[in-house]
Amino acid sequence: MQTRLFEPFSLGNIQLSNRVVMAPLTRRRANNPALAADDMTALYYQQRATAGLIISEGSQISPQAYGYTGSPGGYTQAQMEGWKKVTDTVHRAGGKIFMQLWHVGPFSHSLLQPGNKAPLSASPITPEGEVLTSDGRLPYESSRSMTKDEIYQTVKDFARAAQNAIKAGFDGVEVHGAHAYVIDQFIMDGTNKRTDEFGGSVENRARFLFMILDEILQQIPSNRVGIRLSPRSVKEGMADSQPEETYGYIVNKLNDYDLAYLHLSEMMSPEDRLNNYDTSIVPFYRKIYNGILISCGGHSLESASQMLENHHADLIAFGKPFISNPDLFERLRNLAELTPWDKDTFYHGGPKGYIDYPMLQYSST
Repeated sequence: MQTRLFEPFSLGNIQLSNRVVMAPLTRRRANNPALAADDMTALYYQQRATAGLIISEGSQISPQAYGYTGSPGGYTQAQMEGWKKVTDTVHRAGGKIFMQLWHVGPFSHSLLQPGNKAPLSASPITPEGEVLTSDGRLPYESSRSMTKDEIYQTVKDFARAAQNAIKAGFDGVEVHGAHAYVIDQFIMDGTNKRTDEFGGSVENRARFLFMILDEILQQIPSNRVGIRLSPRSVKEGMADSQPEETYGYIVNKLNDYDLAYLHLSEMMSPEDRLNNYDTSIVPFYRKIYNGILISCGGHSLESASQMLENHHADLIAFGKPFISNPDLFERLRNLAELTPWDKDTFYHGGPKGYIDYPMLQYSST
């Protein structure tokens, strides 16, 4: 199949072997007191290094950013030593990897927070569902509004984690501004009820995001920084009333930052993408954004090729298919059958469903 998906691509001064991106995938295998990546984590990413670019699972930027048990951090020396094993292994395999910087906001619990305080967010909000704690699965609690001091500290935490990532050998970082986590909590008027300079107008609600970017760019070059957004709500009860206006403002302002890329996440199926192509948000934001754009969510080989051919995106990110197909790039290129994933092993556990999925043998001729 003729497609631009398999072509090399220049991400600034980073040369990617193809346009296939491994999307950030929370796997929660850092089952150690340090919450650090380990040798098994390194093998997991090494197996997937034929992707043009790997974006790591979300790595919490501070103890306050933690909410998903077993997720690796990016703020201590031990954590960065763990990640160094990963970056070294990926680079030896010829891959490129960015670290995703994560603060879960209200998706935590007081039992997971320093001092057993309520989780942080833009405003008090109680997510639906349950969270795994030391006392088992418990309902989410109401978050508390971040004070201005906590906002400024969180901005610094993002920048410190970005600096740590580069020292640990990552090729860049991705700021997680999507999926109703803390940055998105500030962006959406459905979750931000503040009356200070961080609430109200879209300019105020976006202030936190741009403070974070400004602080990070004092530490590392802009071409090593990406941003992930989800302009279409992906969590129940959390949305913006005017997403095209809100995220359109943000995306337009991002043009001034000369970032590595804008990564747009949307919940679609491959069938939706092919049969209802005009329902995707990506073409709308492509008209606004001048830089490199990654499209993620429900892509097949056909839909990915179509989006690239129409110049609506420059890179295509695949999520769940990479869980069960470590050699996804080769399978796509060879039109090989994809291994189905086992949802029961997505999170926690050991090697099962993590590093034991088969890879096909390919002829070198």
